[in-house]
Amino acid sequence: MTARDVLVVATNRLAAVGIEGAGGDARALLAAAMDVPRDRLTLHLGDTLDPAAGARFCAMIDRRAAYEPVAKILGQRAFWGRMFEVTADVLDPRPETECLIAAALDGPAPARLLDLGTGSGIIAVTLLAEWPDAQGVASDTSAAALEVAGRNAARHGVAPRLDLRRADWLEGIEGQFDLIASNPPYITAAEMAGLAPEVRLHDPPAALGDGADGLTACRAIAAGAGAHLRPGGRILLEIGPTQGAAASALLSAAGFTCLRILPDFDGRDRVVCGIRGEESGVTAPKSAPNG
Repeated sequence: MTARDVLVVATNRLAAVGIEGAGGDARALLAAAMDVPRDRLTLHLGDTLDPAAGARFCAMIDRRAAYEPVAKILGQRAFWGRMFEVTADVLDPRPETECLIAAALDGPAPARLLDLGTGSGIIAVTLLAEWPDAQGVASDTSAAALEVAGRNAARHGVAPRLDLRRADWLEGIEGQFDLIASNPPYITAAEMAGLAPEVRLHDPPAALGDGADGLTACRAIAAGAGAHLRPGGRILLEIGPTQGAAASALLSAAGFTCLRILPDFDGRDRVVCGIRGEESGVTAPKSAPNG
């Protein structure tokens, strides 16, 4: 069979189980199985598919038909123009998180930044790559996630400037920073069942939500961040689309000023940001558990 023949069969199979963009997913997986660049696949569709490539492709399609994301199957995801390793131990990065990166880069370059709940390291690594003079700390409770973040930091040449810490939000983090950024678990308990199977079945549950109102991490970060930010330092938190007012109120109560809620590509609330006011630079209480 030619590559075109198996592509048609695979596309129909994925479409039959409700995969949106079945054709694009099948093409991405076929290109990987054949070890050809995605943008060159069309030139090889008339080729007879060799047995080894065919076996690889069938295995990939089996996984995608079980709703495993393409990025997890291929082991990598494009984010802010760079490729990042992703595994079952970390979130599959969402395009919406690029809104947080854009908001961070819209402000002054920090000398020192902190990424809380780093997962694959996409926030810390991307910002350090964009700010070559900055130093960073990235924390996570998951040792496996920190290993992925470390490999991504090495891949993009920022490892010497990134200190990876196993920590529960701000617990054990020392010193002050010019920027604190986080994409914490914000899915509510009520929303979990309605998530796409690609997310619900293949992302770490503790990285998605808190089993409650989705604001547990935001409360912990807001309460402790002021003690870790220099005067005028910025905080940026990714949030769910219904959490803008609540997250802003938490930051306001902690003494942050100049609060803004920034939209994502669809106009939904996505990032809340603020600046450390003098009254927020107090000793941080013990952080709430991560997740």
